[in-house]
Amino acid sequence: MFKVNKNLAKCNVARTIRFTENIYGDLLRISESEQVSFNQLVLQCCQYAIDEYADKGDKND
Repeated sequence: MFKVNKNLAKCNVARTIRFTENIYGDLLRISESEQVSFNQLVLQCCQYAIDEYADKGDKND
């Protein structure tokens, strides 16, 4: 289960990413309610997806 972690190391790679209006709105609402930056939330969502993808690969081996 995804849980917001408020302790995230500094990030130094700047990238541009585009969101749908719905996804952007959901992420913005969650970041505000959890009192974390939008960027921190996006990074955590990406890390969670990578971890879950890796776990899925381990189960198929």
